Amino acid sequence: MSNKLLRGTFILTAGTFLSKFLGLFYVIPFYAMIGSDGTVLYQYAYTPYTIAISLATAGVPLAVSKFVSKYNALEEYALGRKLFRSGLLLMSLTGILFFLLMYAGAPVVAEWVIVSGEQKVDTEEVISVLRAVSFALLVVPIMSLFRGFFQGHESYGPSSVSTVLEQVVRIVVLLGGTFFVLYVLDGSTLDAVNVSTFAAFVGAIAGLFMLIYFFTKRKKHFDQFLQKSKNKVELSTGSMYKELLLYAGPFVFVGIANPLFQLIDQFTFNRAMVSIGLASKADQYFEMLNFASHKLVIIPVSLATAFSLTLIPAITRSFVKQDRTELYGQMNQTFQVLLFLTVPACVGLSILAEPLYTLFYEASPAGSNVLQAYAPVAILFSLFSVTAAMLQGINQQRFTLISLGLGLIVKFVLNMPLIQWMETQGAITATAIGYGVTVILNLVVLAKYTNFSYRLVVKRTVAILMLTAAMAVVVSVSYLGMGQLFSSAEKGSAFLIVIVSVGLGALFYLLLAARTRLLHRVFPLYVKRIQDRLLRS
Repeated sequence: MSNKLLRGTFILTAGTFLSKFLGLFYVIPFYAMIGSDGTVLYQYAYTPYTIAISLATAGVPLAVSKFVSKYNALEEYALGRKLFRSGLLLMSLTGILFFLLMYAGAPVVAEWVIVSGEQKVDTEEVISVLRAVSFALLVVPIMSLFRGFFQGHESYGPSSVSTVLEQVVRIVVLLGGTFFVLYVLDGSTLDAVNVSTFAAFVGAIAGLFMLIYFFTKRKKHFDQFLQKSKNKVELSTGSMYKELLLYAGPFVFVGIANPLFQLIDQFTFNRAMVSIGLASKADQYFEMLNFASHKLVIIPVSLATAFSLTLIPAITRSFVKQDRTELYGQMNQTFQVLLFLTVPACVGLSILAEPLYTLFYEASPAGSNVLQAYAPVAILFSLFSVTAAMLQGINQQRFTLISLGLGLIVKFVLNMPLIQWMETQGAITATAIGYGVTVILNLVVLAKYTNFSYRLVVKRTVAILMLTAAMAVVVSVSYLGMGQLFSSAEKGSAFLIVIVSVGLGALFYLLLAARTRLLHRVFPLYVKRIQDRLLRS
């Protein structure tokens, strides 16, 4: 993997991880203010909203990134600029359309979610929060076009900075607004959740202004590319969008893969729970799975999201140039880095499920069990994100749709029977099986169309698993030892247990990786750079 790709990867990784980090830790004060009844209402709005956002943007960030990268590699820079100019109007109209659809369709979604009068949430409340969050659809599609344009030029800083700013502003408005409604105006939980969901619109405005600032600042640089354009390839606006749609289709579904799995839960979980006489617990258990546990589990997955963003331009360039050596190097390095980071993170998350759940939410044996079972599934989330990006990079995106479709069918077919059998654990099992089917198919197709060998990846995976097993022993011993002194049911004690156990586990894992030279093999350029600086100092 080239130094430029790694640098871009880590810029986006840092931005995405920081954004997810902020998106994780705001839930501590947010949950403390509105409780599980408020967070389940919040989640009922956010899953449909996430899907609507992905449909509204039509996979624009990655599709535009791929389009611009492709024609930049051919030195046809004018085509990327032409797409950007016309896309601004199109994305504005798309945002308005999807805003109207979500606002008007809120009652339909609410009727699907609320299936029993014994549930803690009613349809009017769901309608209200769905409409509050829908305003962000007016802005996000335009923002996505800017991000795709920057990434297509392998300029990752603007996307990273705007993502972080968008999240910061959203969280400030969300927490500040929730506090003001509840403790100053003495408002209801519904009013507070309405404000917290509307915060997505305010955050999006901030992110868009940051991207416009970066574009204005770098316009001269982009204009220099225009002067070098060969202008030998002519594409009409219609032909240009036809090509973009071929790229964008799979990107849409890749971007909403996880929300689609969650949507299946949202439309079937309550029904399955009602059918086995657990209607009064349905909302609470759904919140544990799709809000509380998912917020924690998604952190390792954010690493894969960052990789998928940077893989598209790099793999597209290697594929267009037919440079198999570079292509294989990028694929090998990406799998290794991904597994090196996500496997120990997910295992540690599972081991420390009880103190983590207490720290972020409250002491809950049921919630801890859900998190413990759900955490390892994040490895499959990450692998799907990256393998889908690779398939799109080599122009085999149609197989992404096929594999994802099969995975969703498996999830849908198994979900209700497994929930009726194992309750919340059944939904997790159905998700794991569905994602497993999808990832396996993606890996098979990648091997077929690139002749890529997984031999080195398997070898490194075995080493990573061995180091992770050793780390798991250290974390478990630390957790059990501290459990004799502190209670996992108290937030202060849970914080100490998590900090000490995570710190010891991470330090041991990195030292062991350095000792076995796995760290050198996975991050060769960065380890060499650190060594050179140490020698110079």
